[in-house]
Amino acid sequence: MSKVLLPEAAIKHFKTEGTPISCEEFGSGHINSTYQVLTDLGHTYILQRINQYVFNDPKAVMENVGAVCEYLRERVSDPSETLHFLQSDVDTYYHIDENGEFWRCYEFADGLCLESPESDADFYESAIAFGRFQELLKDFPAHTLHETIPLFHNTINRYRLFKEALAANKSGRAHLVQAEIDFIMAREQEAGTICRLLESGELPLRVTHNDTKLNNVLLNKYSRKAMCVLDLDTVMPGSSLYDYGDSIRFGAATAAEDEKDLSKMTMDLNLFRVYTAGYLKACPGLTAKERELLPLGAKIITLELAVRFLTDYLDGDLYFKTAYSEHNLVRARTQLKLVWDMENKWEEMQRIIAEETAKV
Repeated sequence: MSKVLLPEAAIKHFKTEGTPISCEEFGSGHINSTYQVLTDLGHTYILQRINQYVFNDPKAVMENVGAVCEYLRERVSDPSETLHFLQSDVDTYYHIDENGEFWRCYEFADGLCLESPESDADFYESAIAFGRFQELLKDFPAHTLHETIPLFHNTINRYRLFKEALAANKSGRAHLVQAEIDFIMAREQEAGTICRLLESGELPLRVTHNDTKLNNVLLNKYSRKAMCVLDLDTVMPGSSLYDYGDSIRFGAATAAEDEKDLSKMTMDLNLFRVYTAGYLKACPGLTAKERELLPLGAKIITLELAVRFLTDYLDGDLYFKTAYSEHNLVRARTQLKLVWDMENKWEEMQRIIAEETAKV
């Protein structure tokens, strides 16, 4: 039986400034095991053991992270605008211990992380952070990154999987969700728009973060201004519309993903404007086509998640954790209601995009 290796053993394999003198569990994350390390020279680091159940190719994950961070370090005006990963004693951005566990280490960045915005300004700053991330990486060769989650935002493939789940109907629930099925299938052609435009080259392939929630932005504790983007594990090639769309889907919604009262789920046009203003200001390098399709990005990403939730409901709740038997169906319905609300506010969304674009 392999012995359990302590984080104190792993940190010795990274090129820290000074000798580690303490190593304590840190944060409230649920995926990776995280520790805060202090050295005798007063430097603080974050050490993590990567969860290989969630990230089954941690080498590819860290090659992506390392390449992106190296690129950013050469382009930021302030070192606090990006994460700084340390190389190991074999000059990689990870250490593999004798049990085959992957470890990584980066400089501790002291700041504020919020689960939800406490003001419009907080949401605006998240847009600044993700927009700046996109702008700084606009010339990065995105095609060189690993696709660590294959076909993650390939909506055409998501529909294929949905139709397979519908045909198999493993849960025997299909007859209960005909209205939802009809709503989803009526939008299949539009749902594949971003995929087809990427394939044709009409949309540029970009570096995407793929988890653009506020809690992945580090804010300055005093000024509340955006410092940098966190959690780069899902960085992959994709479309800027995915990242923008997911921010709107999550941040401009007026209810939780599993709110049962659908009347509470709408898209807040003020928050839509707030985020759009920040994103366009920080990312002037978007093409005219990308700016034009920003509302569609929000709609497609929202629809895609609804498809994923309903697929899992039809499969018998195999992928997403559920608290009760109808949980995935409730989630699917909230996302479909949000899509419906976007469609009813489409002209206003397009007008806001035009107005905010004109200000840049």
